[in-house]
Amino acid sequence: MTLQPRCEEVETAEGVAITVTGVAQVKVMTDQDLLAVACEQFMGKSVMEIKAVLLHTLEGHLRSILGTLTVEQIYQDRDKFAQLVREVAAPDVGRMGIEILSFTIKDVYDRLDYLSSLGKTQTAAVQRDADIGVAEAERDAGIREAECKKEMMDVKFLADTKMADSKRELELQKAAFNQEVNTKKAEAHLAYELQAAKEQQKIRLEEIQIQVVQRKKQITIEEAEINRTDKELIATVKRPADAEAYKMQQLAEGHKIKTVLIAQAEAEKIKKVGEAEASSIEAIGKAEAEKMRLKAEAYLQYGEAAKTALVLESLPKMAGKVAAPLAKTNEIVILSGEASRVTGEMNRLLAELPVSVNALTGVDLSKVSTT
Repeated sequence: MTLQPRCEEVETAEGVAITVTGVAQVKVMTDQDLLAVACEQFMGKSVMEIKAVLLHTLEGHLRSILGTLTVEQIYQDRDKFAQLVREVAAPDVGRMGIEILSFTIKDVYDRLDYLSSLGKTQTAAVQRDADIGVAEAERDAGIREAECKKEMMDVKFLADTKMADSKRELELQKAAFNQEVNTKKAEAHLAYELQAAKEQQKIRLEEIQIQVVQRKKQITIEEAEINRTDKELIATVKRPADAEAYKMQQLAEGHKIKTVLIAQAEAEKIKKVGEAEASSIEAIGKAEAEKMRLKAEAYLQYGEAAKTALVLESLPKMAGKVAAPLAKTNEIVILSGEASRVTGEMNRLLAELPVSVNALTGVDLSKVSTT
């Protein structure tokens, strides 16, 4: 099987982050004991799963070795680096029944162009050495000294440049790390606030549900109290009121019936009395009419004598009517200086009586008395 372990952004011994890709050829050992171990480790797994296990193992060793070397050691002596990885990883994969046939470094690079700067430095050094050789051949010792000083300055400049680059890389990495840390912190804070808001919402929903249940129970209690109050009002107010109303209705019906019966009795009484009075009046009227008829016949038969008799019969009644006011008088006092004069006045009143009767009835009492 061919595997390509890859370690990205792994820091070397100098703190420079590089990415290394390797190529490994492995196979299952044919020794009976080791083959049994391989079967025990990988029986039932697919080729992809076996490759994943071996790849993780090689990448772990590759990462640990990268942390112990410098960039120059890794870049300039890849074979030694690959040999070191193979020697360190072989025992672990061997215990799984796997043999590493070969391991090579395929690619080494970094994002900050550290390796490119290192190559440029080597090129500059070779060019510088060539210039120094030409100068040493053409110039004297003074020029050689000047070239040596120039070499010293170049080396110092290169060291300063490398130090500045390393410092810049360190600052950039710190900034990147700080940004990542701040980002994670912000995400964690937002996640915490979001979770807190969700929990608060759940608590609020639970409180609302509790309030709803309490309100339902309160409504049930109020409905029960209303029903109890209604029953109590029915028992204490409505039913007595209905009984009293029924009583008053029965009394009113009885009074009505009594009044109707009394009215009917009174009407019957009035009717009977009216009929009796009508009968009596009719009888009286008939008797009076008969009496008047008989009187009329008598008047026709006896003429003036009958009229005279009628007047004489009426005189006591007339006298009674005239004397009725005097019946309420206890005594009559006639004031006169002479007793003979009182007698004369009485005689005069009596003498004038026939004249008054004649004026009222047309009957002359003097003639009646003579007759």
